[in-house]
Amino acid sequence: MTTGYFATCARGLEPVLARELTGLGAADVGPGRGGVTFRGDPALLYRANLWVRTAVRILRPVIEADVRSPDELYDAVRTVDWAAFLTPAHTLAVDCNVRDSAITHSQYAARRVKDAICDQFRERTGSRPSVDPERPMVGLNLHVHRDHATLSLDSSWDSLHKRGYRPIQTRAPLNEALATGLLLRSGWDPATPLVDPLCGSGTFAIEGAWIALNRPPGLTRKWFGFQGWPEFDRELWNAIRDDARRGVRKELPATIRGSDVRRDAVEFARTNARTAGVGHLIEFDRLDVTDARPPTGPAGTLICNPPYGERIGDEKDLVGLYRTLGKAFGTYWAGWRVLVFTGNDWLARQIGLPVKTSLPFFNGKIPCRLWEFDTGR
Repeated sequence: MTTGYFATCARGLEPVLARELTGLGAADVGPGRGGVTFRGDPALLYRANLWVRTAVRILRPVIEADVRSPDELYDAVRTVDWAAFLTPAHTLAVDCNVRDSAITHSQYAARRVKDAICDQFRERTGSRPSVDPERPMVGLNLHVHRDHATLSLDSSWDSLHKRGYRPIQTRAPLNEALATGLLLRSGWDPATPLVDPLCGSGTFAIEGAWIALNRPPGLTRKWFGFQGWPEFDRELWNAIRDDARRGVRKELPATIRGSDVRRDAVEFARTNARTAGVGHLIEFDRLDVTDARPPTGPAGTLICNPPYGERIGDEKDLVGLYRTLGKAFGTYWAGWRVLVFTGNDWLARQIGLPVKTSLPFFNGKIPCRLWEFDTGR
């Protein structure tokens, strides 16, 4: 029996996520705005949470309704027979976001959803589920946009971008799911080298290594939301996870390297790589971008995320960096695919190399582009 789901992602990654889900065997895959709809059985849901690299969370919609007040929301939630999804012995929590709606208070909206469910159980059984906001057995996601509410079971709960290897947040870190999506969208071949000369916390390099090793991003995750559902099949889940573990390669097919002029960034990157289980496979060095050189052998892909004035520094202070990047890329990286992810088009053009492609994405709420430059042959 198949069920309908909605996998959320950063805007711009919808085509990549759709390809991931199709590759896992999902049916009726439909890219939308900020996510992808699909259908599948429980095994597909488990594999999707384990394997998808670009999703934020995977939701199972339960009810949609037009609501203009918390009371209307309460009444709509009461129309669902919640005994089909949990029991009074379960814990629950509701995560909510509202936008452009008559309902403006997300916490109160979440409370009304909880009240509707608990009141139904209390009236029918005399007892009610309790609330666990940290790790509920059944987590719910409420999304209200322009007075249209969608209430879903959250099969992931904690965001899927949290891989578990980056406990220390450096300034303006690149989201893991977005970094992976940029690699997948760029067309990088994991059999060829990958270099990030502005590596920061090492996200591109680490995510690239996991792709090249065929390592699912959720392999060491301790908890997914679906594990608390009444119908959770532990034997099936264990088999899927064990099968994935057996498929992880031990060696990279090509060099993956990162470097940064900041000593603290290099140390963060090395620590994160060790935590991710790939510290012995990735090279991280303290180098100015002008001193970074391609590894010996065939050409590969260079990708980086320089600061762009939105959250770090002022764009006028960054002109020199971008012009330096252009000179270094044109001088030392001929024949390589060179990609720069930035939220400032003007700065990107200061690189001064011919532009091959420019793809739009969002980093949080910031519109960005992935630029590919022609370095010649």
